[in-house]
Amino acid sequence: MKKNKFLAILFSVIGIFSLNSLNSCEEYLDVESLSNTSEKQQFDSAADTFSALVGVYNATMGDNTYGQRMNLILSQSGDDMRTSGDYNANDRRGVSCFGAIPTNTELLRPFLDTYAGIERANLVIKNIPLSPVYQTGSAADKKLMDRYLGEALTLRAHFYHDLIKNWGDVPFQDVPSADLPSVYLPKTDRDVIYDKILEDLLKAESLVPWRSEGGTTAQRISKAAVKGLRARIALARAGYSLRRSPQQMMQGSNPQKYYQIAYDECKDIINSGQHQLNPSYEGLFRSLHTNSADASNEVIYAIGAFGGNSRTDSKIGYYNGLRHDDTDWKSSGGVSAIPVYFYEFTKYDLRRDVNIAIFRVNTSKQEELQTSINWNDGKFRKSWTSITGTSQNLGIDWPLLRYADILLMFAEADNELNNGPSAQAVNAVLSVRQRAYAGNLSQVGTIPTDKTGFFNYIVKERQLEFGGEGLRKYDLIRWNLLETKINETRAKLTQFMNGTGAYANVPEYIFYKKVAYNKDRTAQQNVSDIDFYTATGVAKADIFYSPNQSVATPSGYTKVNWRLAMTQPYISGDPVKSYAYYFQANRKELLPIALDVINSNYNLTQDYGY
Repeated sequence: MKKNKFLAILFSVIGIFSLNSLNSCEEYLDVESLSNTSEKQQFDSAADTFSALVGVYNATMGDNTYGQRMNLILSQSGDDMRTSGDYNANDRRGVSCFGAIPTNTELLRPFLDTYAGIERANLVIKNIPLSPVYQTGSAADKKLMDRYLGEALTLRAHFYHDLIKNWGDVPFQDVPSADLPSVYLPKTDRDVIYDKILEDLLKAESLVPWRSEGGTTAQRISKAAVKGLRARIALARAGYSLRRSPQQMMQGSNPQKYYQIAYDECKDIINSGQHQLNPSYEGLFRSLHTNSADASNEVIYAIGAFGGNSRTDSKIGYYNGLRHDDTDWKSSGGVSAIPVYFYEFTKYDLRRDVNIAIFRVNTSKQEELQTSINWNDGKFRKSWTSITGTSQNLGIDWPLLRYADILLMFAEADNELNNGPSAQAVNAVLSVRQRAYAGNLSQVGTIPTDKTGFFNYIVKERQLEFGGEGLRKYDLIRWNLLETKINETRAKLTQFMNGTGAYANVPEYIFYKKVAYNKDRTAQQNVSDIDFYTATGVAKADIFYSPNQSVATPSGYTKVNWRLAMTQPYISGDPVKSYAYYFQANRKELLPIALDVINSNYNLTQDYGY
């Protein structure tokens, strides 16, 4: 898979900032100190400075951050997806069930590697203004150095946002570790950190060019990426989070100020003309698998993946996504769709069959319909890449920020500021809906125009649009809706099991015949290709919404439990199998800090009841 020049440069500079010193947990805030001489040499030219900047980008990549853990494991569970398998407090399933403990193996490396990224960014931010390029360099070189500074400020803000959304208050440093009087830092209130990085991002906006001006691709930060990240952080600052004292979910101070920031930043991006919605929802995600151009530039910023290794590549599409049992596209399907998420979509919504894979590809390369508790997320599929065999690293970039998110964040902020949505806010949501219902625009429905109704509509629309993209849990937290949606999901699962309420016409089981899987067919076509048994008068598209058509299995068909697959242990009461079993409001909205990190810093506290 061919990558752009920017990512290719990583091959030659990855060793500049080695992570070897991270092997000692005691040094988690002193991981990459350089001597004064080596620092000076590293930043004595624009070219060398760029190499250092690429080292900062590199900290976003690999298994421990956006190759797997930060985006696919720590982000579970919301009301769309959960990690597959049975609960274990010490692995990824413990995170998904809200039962992770400080010794959980998934917690240490994301925390440490994110601080490594902060250290790298701090070195770049410190040394660019001190560089001789600023004193004697050409105007072009000075402009490049400013751009590098803006990118480093943005990456540092991104790192701190990742730490805060997962761990709350954390130690804050904005200078290299070697310049600190002590690396044993206590926690800093998240609002203080948020305000600092919002200021940094405002500065970065003036330094980083728009994508068209910088001649770059989505793997590199542009002005829209800075503004979009600033909007996302502003909404987090305006929203709720679990506080240390009192240990409660509380809203940030002066929220209107931060809604205004989000509104202004999103509006600037909308008015810039730099980015649009890709006409095809599925095509957008397929392009990530082939590194092909997206003429609409919907993906504003993507975490690059390359190299076929655990440090710089990703397991996106192998660890998660459509499960392949065949040897050509072997993949594991480690993220499961919550069954009632399927029914949040209407049958006309093109996003349903992209977001949720209701079949697996068996060893004979046939589509094998799965029971409802074994569906997977579907936006990432190994068979959409050109890579075959048992490889786990597929070079699929992670779409950290999309234009659809800009539209929905803009609408949310507009609604909060105006006590109801403006026409522009309604149109922003409508454009996202219309893409989802391409070919069936009459089914889009009416968007509410009162404040509460519009907010609830956005809550639902973000669930549908961003399923499996690692946003949902954090959205629910900042809205203080995580407990509410977990309880609602359990209630829906109970109705689903019993065939009541909205699920009264959902079949208990489905009869089907296996068909050959065709990777070149659309996600919707893959589902419609399946030979479902239907009674006279029932359209194939309605098979998921119609009561059982037969009691006995028709000749030649296979019976698969649909609604019958749902049992009480999945819903509640089972400490090993139940959805979000260990969730506790005002405690489990945040993760514990890894025990090794706590033990390495006598000023660091665990908090939140851990």
